Amino acid sequence: MTDELLTVRDGPVATVIFNRPARHNALTLAMRRALPEIVDSLEADPEVRVIVFRGAGTEAFASGADIGEFRTVRYDARSAAAYNQVVERAEARIAGCARPTIAMTFGYAVGGGLEVAVACDLRLAASDARFGITASKLGIIYGLTATARLVNLVGPAHAKDILYSGRIFGADEAATMGLVNRVLPPGELEGYAGDYARMLAANAPLSITFAKHIIHRALAGPSAEAARAVEELVARGFESEDYREGVAAFLEKRPPRFRGR
Repeated sequence: MTDELLTVRDGPVATVIFNRPARHNALTLAMRRALPEIVDSLEADPEVRVIVFRGAGTEAFASGADIGEFRTVRYDARSAAAYNQVVERAEARIAGCARPTIAMTFGYAVGGGLEVAVACDLRLAASDARFGITASKLGIIYGLTATARLVNLVGPAHAKDILYSGRIFGADEAATMGLVNRVLPPGELEGYAGDYARMLAANAPLSITFAKHIIHRALAGPSAEAARAVEELVARGFESEDYREGVAAFLEKRPPRFRGR
């Protein structure tokens, strides 16, 4: 398993690599089962400020689930339910990670691979990247949580197009939908993603973590409980060392040194 999921550190940026290039980085059940523990470990490390997900090489981010194992791990309703629980736990852990997460998408991000990218906060794509969810061509029904993430990202009309048609589409169309944040020439994507991740890593960690939490609250809809929780986060921000450091650095005309507290 360590060979199929690699973690590389570059200062405050950690990169998780789906390492099955011979299978276009198709995701096995074992890989999905291991993802929450990997995210837990990276999130627990105070030196890690940003997590990037990518596939090995430039042919694919992840071409989806490894369909070759479906006859043994997803062969009927009962086994599919157990399989889906593992998938949902992995994607929920990525979506709920306190660190900002970036999907760097070369090549194919299809099916379960696109689900992982959608669970990330941001998606940066090579101009020749290809996207799609082919569930309708396999008789697979997507669950509520994964579908809700897609709808929140691209809206119901585009989500219906993606799920009904099962078609594969390009990066420019994905950007038009709002599925990806940036489209770069393939030769520039890795450098841009690294620079962007380091830019995020230099910002105040609490600001980003709390902003992520508040955005999730906003997507769930307004409520008195949510409003109180957000007020608490805003107040904690103003009491933080990072706030004092940010103001001091601005006034002293120097780069801030944020510590996430």
